[in-house]
Amino acid sequence: MPKLFVVNRDGEERAVDGADGLSVMEVIRDNGFDELLALCGGCCSCATCHVYVDPAFAGALPPVSEDESDLLDSSDHRNETSRLSCQIMLSDAVDGLRVTIAPED
Repeated sequence: MPKLFVVNRDGEERAVDGADGLSVMEVIRDNGFDELLALCGGCCSCATCHVYVDPAFAGALPPVSEDESDLLDSSDHRNETSRLSCQIMLSDAVDGLRVTIAPED
């Protein structure tokens, strides 16, 4: 069971367990992080699940798709580590992944 470290907007970090095949967004949402809105439910059609990924994991994740990049461009808070958490799937390959919930736009 992969572990995910989530830093909320107040800078508090909490470790949560996820299951293979769930998205980071689903794990964050299901563990009571209310500040991650995920309005589209994971359909990659909004940017309300925007997170910053620890740079140590950049090489372990699939590249950003064109659709994801376009949505991230709509955020005033995009940076080089920005991802939509609905587009990151948990697996043993990313066990220990650390993400920070981006500021709300």
